[in-house]
Amino acid sequence: MKILIVRLGALGDIVHAVPAAAAIRAAYPEARIDWLVDAKHRAMVDLVTPVDRSIPLERPTAAGWIAVIRVLRREHYDWAVDLQGLLKSAVLARASGAARVAGFADGLRERTARLCYSDVPEAGAVDAPHVVSRNLQLLRVLGIDDRRVSFPLRDEPSPALDAVRGGSGGDRPFALINPGAAWPNKRWPASDYGHVAAYLHDVEGLRPFILWGPGEVERAQAVVDASGGTAGLAPPTSVADILALCRAAALVVSGDTGPLHIATAAGAPTVSIFGPTDPRRNGPIAPIDQVVSRYAECGCHYQRRCHRDDWCLARIPAAEVTAAVRQRLAS
Repeated sequence: MKILIVRLGALGDIVHAVPAAAAIRAAYPEARIDWLVDAKHRAMVDLVTPVDRSIPLERPTAAGWIAVIRVLRREHYDWAVDLQGLLKSAVLARASGAARVAGFADGLRERTARLCYSDVPEAGAVDAPHVVSRNLQLLRVLGIDDRRVSFPLRDEPSPALDAVRGGSGGDRPFALINPGAAWPNKRWPASDYGHVAAYLHDVEGLRPFILWGPGEVERAQAVVDASGGTAGLAPPTSVADILALCRAAALVVSGDTGPLHIATAAGAPTVSIFGPTDPRRNGPIAPIDQVVSRYAECGCHYQRRCHRDDWCLARIPAAEVTAAVRQRLAS
């Protein structure tokens, strides 16, 4: 049995697809499982232990597509499973040459993707609100009915974790704050994150470190400055570093972005801040984690930028987030 998972991006969505890979491996322990992914997110897939090989789409160009399709067709897959539901992912799943192609029948972001699938769930079979559960329900077309949510991700040595532990005084517990996000509409103000960092330090006794990615160091430094010097700037991190840091952290505070979902996969306690996206679909799956949301009031659902004068995230006071922090740490 050879199975191809197609989930090109983004980082958080790839994390949400990991339980499906785990379920496939549990059902078919001898199967060959490959994962087609955008090259920039390959490092995340390479941490997923049930996956035998990641296949990167190096460039989103005609030449890039032709090159990766040639690689895929050599494998003669029995199944291709499109967990993305976009036309591009569906076309690549079909072009892989797999004997059967599974995808969602409804809830697709691009309805024309449905034309590429040979197998879809029966009507009403995919009814869970959370994307993790929806991915698991899709696997019923492969004869897999597994509701378990697990994130089998390998440990790797982390210089960033060593640096943070040194910066927090060795054994002192630390918290992570992730203020960045690819969508401007998901970025809670840096000044408010700074207030939360000061609370973590002064009241909860945690040493806060501010995560940052490409192009985010100035924003992270703004949080450090707003914290009154109570927070430290995290060192540069790879995806493996973020996973190791989250596994060791006492708490992770973040908006709806990749590091939050890595924290959830790592089992870290989280407090998350949601505006244009629905936490019932995208939020941490553990009921014990705390979510501060303005989704019900947001007028720009799933849009990268706010188009209104009353930006929903600006209406979340720092005190509401610190209250959620207090409740999560107490539990």
